[in-house]
Amino acid sequence: MTDQRNLHAVEVSDGERAVTSAEVTTSTDPEGTARASIHAESGHIPPGSRTRLVDAVLDLPEVQDSVRLEATVPLGDTESLDRLRERTGDMTTHAAGSSALVNAELHPAPAPAPDAPEDVP
Repeated sequence: MTDQRNLHAVEVSDGERAVTSAEVTTSTDPEGTARASIHAESGHIPPGSRTRLVDAVLDLPEVQDSVRLEATVPLGDTESLDRLRERTGDMTTHAAGSSALVNAELHPAPAPAPDAPEDVP
């Protein structure tokens, strides 16, 4: 069986100008891996634009159906990397030229609940 892929383009705009964008590829296979290439325009970008882009990527239904994320982020884009770290689990990054390569779990295990007090008669 062949792995089918879906391609999505996501943009965050400041007025009429797209300031950040991402190309996202998702697998139609269950428990697949989503892949995203995140870009930012040169020059001033309003604070929060990169965070909004990461949220838009991670909120795509096809990405939410995936188990892992592989992303390429401009090296030094701490806003995007911080947001990815907040919204994913078991995230690792590696530098590759002018990019950071991100591998992460999309559905991290929930934090263990604190121990409930035992019922004492």
